[in-house]
Amino acid sequence: MYFRFHDSPTGPLLLAGDAAGLQMLYMDTERRGYPNADWQPATRQFDEACRQLDRYFAGKLKRFDLLLAPHGTPFQQQVWQALLQIPFGRTTSYSELAESIGKPKAVRAVGTANGANPISIIIPCHRVIGRDGSLTGYAGGLPRKALLLKLEGVNLQPVQDQLLLI
Repeated sequence: MYFRFHDSPTGPLLLAGDAAGLQMLYMDTERRGYPNADWQPATRQFDEACRQLDRYFAGKLKRFDLLLAPHGTPFQQQVWQALLQIPFGRTTSYSELAESIGKPKAVRAVGTANGANPISIIIPCHRVIGRDGSLTGYAGGLPRKALLLKLEGVNLQPVQDQLLLI
């Protein structure tokens, strides 16, 4: 497994993966305990991912085109594939996401799978919000989620009061 840190407006990002593709993109590396001691520093393995991330943060990229290899259960994989279908600048709710995968009663399971997404930003779990339009949990923290949504042009006016409480 190779790893690399990359600076971003959300703070340092940890990218990790191997020949199969990018397996992880985390914002909060201290809490997760990565990188592992047996990982090797990347040389050029994540150059394209970093280029695309920089373009995304500059507002010049709306869809990533990278080889992804997230590890998860078949259900998690299904949810993550559905997340990839949420267009740039749009949001969806957990219940809509559950319906999109044909499991309308699995809202909590969808929320859990969304929270387990190992490739944040690129697999856009930040685009999932509460049914009432509220910002809901995000592993990177609600201020980062708000920053990503604002960068994508999502109107956060209804949730400004929430952000003041953070």
